Amino acid sequence: MQFYIENELILEQEIAQSNELAQFSCRRLNLKKMKNLITLMLCLLSLTIYGQDTAKTAFDGHKWEAPYNLPIPQDWTIERFLIPISFAPQIPYKGVEDIRFTPGWGNVKSDEYWTYAFLWYLDGSPKVDAKIIAGNLKDYYTGLIEINRESHKVPVEKLIQVMTNFKETQADKGDLKTFTGTIEMLDYMQQKPITLHCIAHLKSCPEENKTILFYELSPKPLKHKNWQSLNQLWLDFKCYRIDALK
Repeated sequence: MQFYIENELILEQEIAQSNELAQFSCRRLNLKKMKNLITLMLCLLSLTIYGQDTAKTAFDGHKWEAPYNLPIPQDWTIERFLIPISFAPQIPYKGVEDIRFTPGWGNVKSDEYWTYAFLWYLDGSPKVDAKIIAGNLKDYYTGLIEINRESHKVPVEKLIQVMTNFKETQADKGDLKTFTGTIEMLDYMQQKPITLHCIAHLKSCPEENKTILFYELSPKPLKHKNWQSLNQLWLDFKCYRIDALK
């Protein structure tokens, strides 16, 4: 009988110890859960604040005040977005793209169809030559066509590879370098091949440590009247805002 009582006491002690250990483990588990919950709440709060800050600082091309002067002729429209370019992220620049569309840019019956210009306002002094111009524009128009495929219902069998060919020519007045070339691609609006003629101008704005690349484009030959208005845009370009001098 004594043996039985001693075993029972030992069993009770072991049960008590087990209960204490279980309570301790539960307290540690609850504390860990609480810490995890606090951590999660802090992360969610940080993400919310970050999201609000990002929304406040999101780039708005229509409200952005360009630090340079590039005219907007009457009835022309504009579009601006950040570089790196969302549809051509492999182009290794940082800055802003600033586009000028002629009134007839999207009108198949207009002489101004696909006639427009765009400017890259770039940080620093990236290397630029004819091969780089050709490679960048191949990536650019390949991406542009891809993002417009669905909205224009372009079937896969109509897709063609973008081909670019550029050479450096005698530099225009005020240019560091001037390039001419062609871009052969799919016109996703008409769903047939088109060739865009292009003049690319390289200029430096040393006071701001910025590089300017300005592209003039049209399917019309270089002697067509369309190029007069495109050339005038570049002639009127200034590295500074005209109203800043007043």
